[in-house]
Amino acid sequence: MSKLRVSAFTLSIDGFGAGPDQDLKNPLGVGGEALHEWMFGTRTFRKMVLGKDGGTTETDEAFAARSFENVGAWILGRNMFGPIRGEWPDESWKGWWGDNPPYHVPVFVLTHHQRDPIVMEGGTTFYFVTDGIHSALEKAKAAADGKDVRLGGGVSTIRQYLKEKLIDEMHLAISPVLLGAGESLFAGIDMPKLGYRCSEQVATPKATHVIIERA
Repeated sequence: MSKLRVSAFTLSIDGFGAGPDQDLKNPLGVGGEALHEWMFGTRTFRKMVLGKDGGTTETDEAFAARSFENVGAWILGRNMFGPIRGEWPDESWKGWWGDNPPYHVPVFVLTHHQRDPIVMEGGTTFYFVTDGIHSALEKAKAAADGKDVRLGGGVSTIRQYLKEKLIDEMHLAISPVLLGAGESLFAGIDMPKLGYRCSEQVATPKATHVIIERA
């Protein structure tokens, strides 16, 4: 059965999923890039994002590889697609990742502003959903054709799906970094009350990997 899951989503020790002041030069916010040190050296990241060989093959790699398994579609908040706010000024911005994004499946982008789908290399097509998170999930599950839907973020988007108890599973990588400010994932959300519990945890030198599931 198709699941909605969050995979390889990194938080700082103080609970922030991105740093402050996100812009074109700082797509993860100021200081946010340091969160992902656990992933940058893995074989999966180097192959799928950088197009390079080599990389680590131990626990961090296992979780990175696992994050791409059985994924038939993605959902992204608009900030994960790009830094542009408001109406789309033109069709020139096609995401952070160049001509061949690392998704290779349909991607549904939440936005308030209509835009035609964008067909990219490698099997990625961006669809822009203007009628809310439930509609995006319905469309993504249909496109996934029985496989899982991966919810890529950002923080605000994950919080919306959490509050509706729509996320089935979350893999969070807790990075040994303090950001002090940014976007807090769990502020004001009572996870046990929503029915979530921690089912697995594994620590490495660069992250503590936590699996949270909905009962």
